[in-house]
Formats: sequence, structure tokens, C-alpha cells
Amino acid sequence: FLVSSRDSSLPEKIMHTAVIKYSPKLALRSDLIRNSPFLAVRRCSSMLDFDDDLSHWPRAKSNTFLNVCPQGNKMIVERLGKLDKIQEAGWFIAIPFIDNISYVVDMREKALSITPQSGITKDNVQVRVSGNLYCQFVDAQKAAYGSKNPIYAVKQMAQSSMRAAIGELELDEILHARAKLNAIIRQTVQESASAWGVEIKRYEITDVSPDKFISEAMDQQAAAERERRKKVLEAEGDKRSAELQSEGVKIRLKNESEGTLIQITNQAEARKKQLMLEGEGEASVIRMRAQAQADAIKIIAESLSSETAREAATIAVAREYIAMYGEMGKSSNTMIFSDKPADMKVLMAQASAIIKATSDSQPTNA
Repeated sequence: FLVSSRDSSLPEKIMHTAVIKYSPKLALRSDLIRNSPFLAVRRCSSMLDFDDDLSHWPRAKSNTFLNVCPQGNKMIVERLGKLDKIQEAGWFIAIPFIDNISYVVDMREKALSITPQSGITKDNVQVRVSGNLYCQFVDAQKAAYGSKNPIYAVKQMAQSSMRAAIGELELDEILHARAKLNAIIRQTVQESASAWGVEIKRYEITDVSPDKFISEAMDQQAAAERERRKKVLEAEGDKRSAELQSEGVKIRLKNESEGTLIQITNQAEARKKQLMLEGEGEASVIRMRAQAQADAIKIIAESLSSETAREAATIAVAREYIAMYGEMGKSSNTMIFSDKPADMKVLMAQASAIIKATSDSQPTNA
């Protein structure tokens, strides 16, 4: 039966299989299968770092006289052990036993996984850093003859460069300035990879793992920092709230005082207009009364020009005189009478004198 083993640290397509002859005893004893030498070899192979077919170098191809170079690849054709030509994509003819297709170089961009590397940072913290390296062959001749295995060389150079770069930076810089670390590693690897016909496109750090104690300390520091920010935000919020409340009280008092001032001003203006209108009304009334009185006096004066009118006026004045004494008697116990109150001639004489005085004063007023 067929027994297969799979290591999670390797790509899925890389498997080791072993064909073991079936026997009932072997079926009952599964521990023999687990301890199989094939599986032991497989466990030992997991110590290597495979990236699919990138670890198989050099990649050669058998010469079939009429050969085809796939798109994206270049083939190194050697004639009698010496470089003859670099074949581009397409078909070509090569002489068997004389021409040999020694290298098939994949010119497409590749992604190489860099296993986690342990290093000591500038501030003496042990970390494990892993990443991905993106590269591409740009010179097939250098890729074939510049290094025995350029893929392996690039990966080893990336690992050593990453460890060296970790030692030049502090932990906080590694955690927060990955772009800087990526640029340092890429530049260092590119200086060496140029001789191998490889162009380093970019390098990306995938994981930074400090040791257990540093991780716990970082968690505590992060929690303390979050608590500090919380308290700062609460204090700033309380401060801002108090400022807004005081500003609100200030604005309210200012608005109330301005409203009171406007109210007092409006009331004063209204009172002023009221007094002015009342004064104008009283003046108009006085003028109208004076005019009416003057007209009445004028009419009376004109009416007194005849003797009959004078007698009538005398009688009217005497009537008013008597009415005045009557009113005085109602409102007071003290009364002033003429020495001859019952003498109608005296009353008539007084009324005539008043009317005469009025008649005499008319031309002067006119």
C-alpha cells in the first residue's frame, strides 16, 4: 500500500511517498509506519527551505533537435561545453550530442519567502523577523554563470542583511518604521545580486515577533498608554466643558444686559414721544381754548354795542353773580356780601360797570 507524509513547513506539492509491501502484521502495527526510514528522511528534508521549483538549480532540458522555449523563459545553449547562444521564446533547432540546453532561466518575477531570523536589536531586544523577497532575473548569462545557485545565494544574502539591519535599529523603529528596514535590506541585497543577474524589486517584512517577556511588557505598556490617553481625554473634555459653560454664562449675561439696555432705551424713547405728544396735545387744546375764548369775547364785545345788548348782559352778569353767592354758600360757612345785597340797582350797577370795562378794553386789545 501507499504511505505518504506531509510536512506543514513545506509547500503542499512537495511530498515524499514510500511503497511498502502489505502484510497483516504490518497493518496491525502502525508504529512501524510512523518509524519508517522513509519518514525519517522526510523529516530531515523539512530542515531545508523549498520554494516550489526554485530550489532546483540548474534547470536543464533535454535536447530533442526541434526544441521550444516557453514564453517568459530563456534557454542557455552550450556547444561542446561552451556558451553558444541564449535562446529567446520560440522554437529552435539544436544538434543532439553537440548542443546541450544547460540552463532554463525563468525571467518572470518571483516571490521568495525568508524564514524567520533571530536578531538582537540596538536596544538589546531579541526578535524574530520574517519577510518576502520579490526578485527577477534580468541577465540570463549572469544567472547561469554568476553563481552556482543564484536563488539560494539571494535568500542567504537577504537573511544575513535582515539580521544586520535589525542590529542597527531599535525595537520601536522596527515596529513602526518597516519601510526604512525594507529599503535597507533591499539596497544591501541588490548590491550583491547584480553579479548574479538578479534585480531585487522589493522586500516586505511580514512578521516581527519579540520574545515572550518583551511582548508582555509591550502589552502592559500599551494598556498603560491607553489608560493615560483615556484620562487625558477625559480631563480635556471636562476642561472644555467648563470653558463652554463659562462662555455660555458670559454670553447669556451679556445678552441679558444688552436686552435690558435696549428695553430701557425703548421705554425712554416711548416716554419721550408720549410726553411730546401729550405736550403737543395740551398746547393744541390751550390754543383752541384761547382762540375760542377770544372769539367769544369778540362776539360779546360786538354784541354789547347796542343798548339792548348791554341790558341783557347786565342781567346775565347779575344772574351769574347771584349763582356765585349760592355756590359759595354751599361750600363754606363764611360769606362776603355787599353792604346792600338786596338792592337790585346796586347789582345792576356793578354788572354795568363790568360790562363797560369790558367794552372799554376791547379797542386796546384790538
